[in-house]
Amino acid sequence: MHAFEIRIRYADVDAMGWVYHGHYLRFFEIGRAEMMRALGRSYRDVEVEDGVLLPVMEARARYLRGARYDERVTVETGVIEVGRASVRFGYRLRGEDGAELCVGTTEHCTTTR
Repeated sequence: MHAFEIRIRYADVDAMGWVYHGHYLRFFEIGRAEMMRALGRSYRDVEVEDGVLLPVMEARARYLRGARYDERVTVETGVIEVGRASVRFGYRLRGEDGAELCVGTTEHCTTTR
């Protein structure tokens, strides 16, 4: 698992002060991109140099506890499964106290332009 810390911005929260549920998928994307970068290849490298695109085919999120403005959240990302033409990533978001906030997966197919 690769871990990357983000801080919740004001634009991430709804009128009640909680992170809007749709933003968790963006946090998954940030975790995925940072994990790839930590492994030595950025998404741009894979797309431009290798000509491989990874569109999302499926996304799932299970919300366990909300996050609030200015909270530090750790996004943990890992590869769950690699298929012939697909890859599935797993995610766990933890709050400052270490509690799980959200868990989820995304499945991507591999394709070219």
